[in-house]
Amino acid sequence: MKDTPADETPQPALTYNRDSFLLPDAEAGRMARMISPLESARLGYRPAGPRVLAAKAAHVTVREGPATASRSHAQAIREEFPDLFGAPVVRFEAGTSEATRRPLTVGVVLSGGQAPGGHNVIAGLHDALVEWHADSRLLGFLGGPRGIFEPDHRELTAAEIDAYRNTGGFDMIGSGRDKIETPEQLAACRETSAALGLDGLLVIGGDDSNTNAAVLAQYFVTHGQPTAVVGAPKTIDGDLKGGGIEASFGFDTATKVYSELIGNVERDALSAKKYWHFIKLMGRSTSHVTLECALATRPNVALIGEEVRQRGWTLEQLTDRVAAAVRERAQEGRFYGVCLVPEGLIEFLPEVGALIEEINALLADGAASSSLSQRLTPQSAGVFNTLPDRIREQLLLDRDSHGNVQVSRIDTEALLIETVRRRLAGDAGYNKKFSAQHHFFGYEGRCAAPTNFDANYTAALGRVAALLIAHEKTGYVCCVGDLAAPAAEWTAGGIPLTSLMTREKRKGEWTPVIAKALVDLEEAPFGELATHRDDWCRDDAYVYPGPIQYFGPPEITERTTRTLQLETSAE
Repeated sequence: MKDTPADETPQPALTYNRDSFLLPDAEAGRMARMISPLESARLGYRPAGPRVLAAKAAHVTVREGPATASRSHAQAIREEFPDLFGAPVVRFEAGTSEATRRPLTVGVVLSGGQAPGGHNVIAGLHDALVEWHADSRLLGFLGGPRGIFEPDHRELTAAEIDAYRNTGGFDMIGSGRDKIETPEQLAACRETSAALGLDGLLVIGGDDSNTNAAVLAQYFVTHGQPTAVVGAPKTIDGDLKGGGIEASFGFDTATKVYSELIGNVERDALSAKKYWHFIKLMGRSTSHVTLECALATRPNVALIGEEVRQRGWTLEQLTDRVAAAVRERAQEGRFYGVCLVPEGLIEFLPEVGALIEEINALLADGAASSSLSQRLTPQSAGVFNTLPDRIREQLLLDRDSHGNVQVSRIDTEALLIETVRRRLAGDAGYNKKFSAQHHFFGYEGRCAAPTNFDANYTAALGRVAALLIAHEKTGYVCCVGDLAAPAAEWTAGGIPLTSLMTREKRKGEWTPVIAKALVDLEEAPFGELATHRDDWCRDDAYVYPGPIQYFGPPEITERTTRTLQLETSAE
């Protein structure tokens, strides 16, 4: 057992001032860490939030809505989650809580990739737990889900949490991508929860992590473990939404970071007037980040994977479209431009997507990567052989935990540069230059200091988690709604995780999962892009958002994403 009761090994007191923190250190007892003036100032920010959450937790009551279903495959989801399926949406309102006020012991785990605001979820959870009862305790599981089934935790003190308020990153307790899925892991999580006397467990993660939370919640109910398991919607990709969830936290901050960088590149392109910049952006399975950044910066070309799939564009056709944009601008004497590329674009191309599915299936059956190209169908083999050597090698790399290709390792932006260059070189009517640079903006946005919006949103999510646990609502994801309105007008409640579920093939088997929200080509955000992109392609319509502003006029500091504004105004 790695964990040691906090009362046997008290944590050193954590002190801080405007210049440095003294953080616990395993060997020396303390370690000094310098902080910037901005980080110091942000420690004093007090997040705004829903009016109902401003009251003491004991003065909040629960209102239940009608029973829910699942996104699809209702019978299969019901069979997998018999005690969770059909639960109602709940909403918190002012009133007197009917739950018993007693000290609560709650665990929290950060799961998956980092997203700005994770620390504030923990801070909001802690604040609400202490308001519920002064003797409540918050335990942080270290290094992600593995910290639950291979017990590794520590008690989080108020002083330590205060040192992380409004900061980016997940370094307070760390994160990991381990899944809780085997019978042994589930049983170990139950043993840990029972040994620690957990009243609740908050899983902060994306669609896969929240699916894990539902699995764990059902397992606990089946085996009589009275630990309420709830989730918080985290992912910078923006694909955990719908069904009542308006946005995943971190999306606002990350897209603003990327938009600043894109704006800088646009200004450089306009200044140097000699390069086309191809910029790949986060978004393995969806193009929300690319769409939001396009709306914020107005590049010359923005490729949306969902449109590519719907229209059935091949790599050749996509190349033709980008090459046409290069030609059009060159005719006006503009030998420069900016093209945004979603990370997962290659999987949206029909012929490449089919190729990847074949490779994934062969690997799942135990085929060696060295022999894969000989076992492909003739059609997929033809596609494989047309790709540059580097892309072919990347398609054969090790898979992720779901058995899927790791698209972040595929240089899709470089592939497009190569195919466009070949197309222009083969065009006898085009005798002008084409010089290109490629970039990948990914990790730069995952741990940024959260915007005021994300700082507010995440603190509210943490408070909602505490209320769901106090009212013994297991199998729910925290929900804060009306996000385009001022924070005081936001609503708060919970949504059954099973209501967000469908089924997908994972490693060759049908598995219940929370459905990813794709870019809807019929909704206002994509409509805005479609309306203006021809003009943006032809002209230098660039917008330079600049860095995130934390202080100043509300129209700057409280500005939400263009996506959220358009989705809300269209309702």
